Amino acid sequence: MDKDGFIFLATKDTIVFKEMEMHAHKPQKPLLSSLFHCQALRFCSFPSSLKWAPVLDIEKELVQHSERVKSVDLHPKEPWILASLYSGTLCIWNYHSQELVKSFKVAESPVRSAKFIPRKQWIVTGADDKFIRVFDYDTMEKIAEFEAHTDFIRSVAVHPTLPYLLSASDDLVIKLWDWEKGWECTQMFKGHTHYVMQVAFSPKDTNTFASASLDGTIKVWNLSSSDPEFTLDGHSKGVNCIDYFMRGSKPYLVSGSDDHTAKVWDCEAKSCVQTLEGHTNNVSAVCVHPELPIIITGSEDGNVHIWDEATYRLENTLNYGLERVWGFGCMKGSNRVVIGYDKGTVMVKFVSTHSGVSMGSLVKEKEKKEF
Repeated sequence: MDKDGFIFLATKDTIVFKEMEMHAHKPQKPLLSSLFHCQALRFCSFPSSLKWAPVLDIEKELVQHSERVKSVDLHPKEPWILASLYSGTLCIWNYHSQELVKSFKVAESPVRSAKFIPRKQWIVTGADDKFIRVFDYDTMEKIAEFEAHTDFIRSVAVHPTLPYLLSASDDLVIKLWDWEKGWECTQMFKGHTHYVMQVAFSPKDTNTFASASLDGTIKVWNLSSSDPEFTLDGHSKGVNCIDYFMRGSKPYLVSGSDDHTAKVWDCEAKSCVQTLEGHTNNVSAVCVHPELPIIITGSEDGNVHIWDEATYRLENTLNYGLERVWGFGCMKGSNRVVIGYDKGTVMVKFVSTHSGVSMGSLVKEKEKKEF
């Protein structure tokens, strides 16, 4: 089994975090990296039937070499990875069969953001040619194509329930599109003074979203107003990426910046609660795993850092030699993480090697015991 990452050794009272070094000409050498308590990870207890420690490790499940990957997404039902490339091409990979399902040219310019819209069987893309394009991923029919901005489109975000799409651009504007109204732009959001790099909907209130900008700020907005509700200011350079997560009923944000740090923000207190330091170049992607208590950050230094979500301790660093990191994909109900790099795509999966306890059972226990 290919263990390029790390393993968790879980007991009822503690979790031992081990790193496995794999060498072509050397035996496996387990290294004790850290020890931290279940409560810190928000696993307050494990089932009473758990008599010995299940081992949870990360398996490298897929590696696909390609041109520079600018964004990645996971389909919630099909075993598909969507990758948008700097060359203007879209690729869909089946991570079970390791086969290319579809590949087609979208634009002559980079496609910096692409997302599945599973309820419509669509893929939506935003490109440097300023166009949003929508495709049926079964028939490959082009559903819509329109010039959405006056400069590069950096990010698109799909509303979880309503027929809405957000787009963010180098023209400093965020736009809201309604596909049930013929892709009408129903709202514009202005306030940033530099490129808007990413937008993300809040999981607590889906009428709320956040934006990251190279002006060094994160702004939080409501869909009903063109003005921001508040601004988070703390990075010393531009902000490239953001992701929401919840602690109990409270929303938090994590952001990544050209100042080489990531920051964690309490959205209710409107304050930074932690700065994550360790990267040696721009932090280009961030992700809070929806099933596991980890924060993942990626950088132009080529490293992926794994942080304990509760203690903010750096637990592990992954580097697959594919140069700069540009995007992450993960989703609720899955223990996988997909990573987009300069030279391709890697998928890793968290699994339990103890037959008596599945990763899913641990996830369910976490959800029940979370506070």
